Amino acid sequence: MYTATFTFIAKEFDAEFYELDNKIAAAAKVIPGYLGEEAWENPQTGKISTVYYWESLEALQQLINDPNHILAKQASSRWLEKYYVTISQVLKSYGNSEINFATKE
Repeated sequence: MYTATFTFIAKEFDAEFYELDNKIAAAAKVIPGYLGEEAWENPQTGKISTVYYWESLEALQQLINDPNHILAKQASSRWLEKYYVTISQVLKSYGNSEINFATKE
């Protein structure tokens, strides 16, 4: 399993942002190998972090190559103060199976 963690500090979001965000989310969900996502916000720092879970790097690459994702990345300075992306391979995971993203329900 792989994760792509997108951490950012937001500016103001407009209608174009929400439109692209919805299109990107819809595209991700139909890519074979998309396992889910979760988001957190730290009100003290203003940082928002979303973790996307993938079966393979190839599945993640499909989202990276999506035309709407490319448009959003090119326009990111309009909506984001700062951002950072971390792509990781999960080497081991354990715990309560009902919250495991390795298998879709």
